[in-house]
Amino acid sequence: MTISNRRVFMMQVAVGSSAVLATQAMAQAKVDPKDPQAAALGYVADTTKVDAKKYPKHAAAQKCSNCALYAGKPTDAWAGCSLFAGKQVAGPGWCSAYVKKG
Repeated sequence: MTISNRRVFMMQVAVGSSAVLATQAMAQAKVDPKDPQAAALGYVADTTKVDAKKYPKHAAAQKCSNCALYAGKPTDAWAGCSLFAGKQVAGPGWCSAYVKKG
């Protein structure tokens, strides 16, 4: 009886570990500026590369790391964003959904 319980336990551990690794891998995915959603929002990984004609309200001080939607610390190079579930945006990046953290 104990051997059976051990087998079940080991299978559960293996399945649980796989799920954790898969979740971490998804969290590490970075937003591709060519992704349709990113392109629609004008996302760029470097705020200095924003098209000023297309986004005249953009300011040089605006970047993902000081946006209210940025899930990381201001010093993080990459972190999650509530607009791009399961993906990370660049800290010095920008998109048209920028909202000043405050």
